[in-house]
Amino acid sequence: MTTTLATDSRAHTATPVLPTADAHLALRPLPTGDARITGGFWALRQERNGRDAIRGGYALLEAAGNFRNLRIAAGLEEGDATGPIFMDSDVTKWLEAVAWEYGRAPSEDLLDLQREVTALYAQAQADDGYLDSVQQIRGKGERYTDLKWSHEMYCAGHLYQAAVAQHRATGDTGLLDVAVKNADHLVRTFGEGPGKQQDIDGHPVVEMGLVELYRETGNRDYLDLAHWFVDARGHGIIERAGGEPTYFSDRVPIRQATTVEGHAVRAVYLAAGAVDVAIETGDTELLAASERQFADMLATKAFITGGLGARWDWEAFGDPYELPTDRGYAETCAAIGGIQWAWRLLLATGKPEYADAIERLLYNAFLAGVSLAGTEYFYVNPLQQRDHAHQDENRSPAHGRRGWFDCACCPPNIMRTFASLDGYLATATDGGLQLHQYATASLGRVDVETGYPHDGHVRVTVTEDGPLALGLRIPGWSDTTTVTGPDGTDSPAPGTLHVIDREWTAGDTVELVFDTTPHRYVADTRIDAARGQVAIERGPLVYAVEQADQQGFTVDDLTVDADATITEDRQDGLLDGIVTLRVPGRAPAEHVQAAWPYRRLDGPGGADHALDATSVDDAAGSAGPATGLQAVTATAVPYYAWANRGAAPMRVWLPLAR
Repeated sequence: MTTTLATDSRAHTATPVLPTADAHLALRPLPTGDARITGGFWALRQERNGRDAIRGGYALLEAAGNFRNLRIAAGLEEGDATGPIFMDSDVTKWLEAVAWEYGRAPSEDLLDLQREVTALYAQAQADDGYLDSVQQIRGKGERYTDLKWSHEMYCAGHLYQAAVAQHRATGDTGLLDVAVKNADHLVRTFGEGPGKQQDIDGHPVVEMGLVELYRETGNRDYLDLAHWFVDARGHGIIERAGGEPTYFSDRVPIRQATTVEGHAVRAVYLAAGAVDVAIETGDTELLAASERQFADMLATKAFITGGLGARWDWEAFGDPYELPTDRGYAETCAAIGGIQWAWRLLLATGKPEYADAIERLLYNAFLAGVSLAGTEYFYVNPLQQRDHAHQDENRSPAHGRRGWFDCACCPPNIMRTFASLDGYLATATDGGLQLHQYATASLGRVDVETGYPHDGHVRVTVTEDGPLALGLRIPGWSDTTTVTGPDGTDSPAPGTLHVIDREWTAGDTVELVFDTTPHRYVADTRIDAARGQVAIERGPLVYAVEQADQQGFTVDDLTVDADATITEDRQDGLLDGIVTLRVPGRAPAEHVQAAWPYRRLDGPGGADHALDATSVDDAAGSAGPATGLQAVTATAVPYYAWANRGAAPMRVWLPLAR
């Protein structure tokens, strides 16, 4: 089977999702080169990611043995394979990051890294297209014998995504040739038809990869196989192979599913791939099912940060409203998969709630997974860190962020997300441009300047004469928004897309002012872990109280007032420049350990131990006569910035003083 590149393939398209001309879409990614972050909050993170994380990733992959596995598979070295079965996927996610970074900031050293590792992949690939270095070394010629765990097609999916990124961003076809050869092998091996293996991989992602490879090459076989993989789930394939179907998102056919379940990353990757299939085939049933599942996930299975995955056990979604604060998993890769899913739903439907979801995931669930320096990572992202937290040397936040993991899926995933972030800011329609994420950037026919997310002011300048329907997302969190343009001032409703459709003159501006007043939030009463507590948000940011900022009390002892005024302080010299919040509360002057930590409220002395706000002296720092509480002011910082001064106690949900 021979595959040639589609005639409309384009190099230097810095976007990971590029639907075909015949795709069923409400919105399209911006055309080639039209989206570029030029300054501000995200530019700093991208700079560090490219300069330090991506370039440093080469040495980390070498030290971990990923490249050595490929060299052994290529016959260049001898020995046993190193690391987990999915080691190749870490390399291809890193290669994808290298490609997007080159598209963002071209540099010869990036091309040198890309071409060196791409050549190694080509050498390691079997003559028939099969490629999985660890399986080639350990499997002694066996293939696809334990797909529920082997990750062979998972590695293929990430290979395809990296190959497409490389071709779009650099014009090189080296990895694309490897990917096409492998995909042709999968087409010959799996799906409907005589002699084909009707099996699915235990870890979805090949679906997204195949669809994007179809978009880049025009080979319909890849789209058809992705469609088959999506529809094959939920029909007992993995269960018959001895796997637990819920964990593998294989219990219910995707068209019938009402929610997400099982391993969180698997579930959201599968969902994103299903939307890709729906977009390219016009499958409205599949799209409707995905929208239904996304809505239920947000309603019952997402942390206030947007984090996904409640359980350490099996890295899984829990039951509805099972969202523990101190043992919540919220894997960084799940946040990235959630962004990928929401982006595809936004393209398919045009609904602004998906852009709102992307914003929450980006600033809170994703960004917390990486240090401000850009080179240390969290695998999991709980909403509370206790003084004596559970410690797992590979993943627990109790140790702080780490430079790499034995299971290193998150670091290169973060790298590729930062490097491709420009493509997620805006979309286009015939005659229209829609701004979804606010950053200092050049986006098509407009330039954007803003101090977002710490500042709610955004200035949009039109750079070309002519008609344009300019769409501006009004975040759901902004109670009052003013939009001032050439025709006057409007006050659009929260959670909408405000469109200004007019004839523009280059230099015309639109000023947006969002309401970033801090607010306390309470959880649904079915979220047991957050009952009787509040979380604080300012603008798009969830806040946390971290021990490093507190004086005279410990975070674990803090209770906060329900309605006292929260005040703001701009701290340009702290944590790359943030707005801190001063939150009135109460804490004991001294924490005394009792012989038994439970007391009756209906017995002698019981009332003395209730947290009675009226018993606290008005004078700050004095102790209440009955409870021993003192008035304190807690300092809160954006949750994404915690643990950059050491892994100290922290909490997002703060108990209310009563």
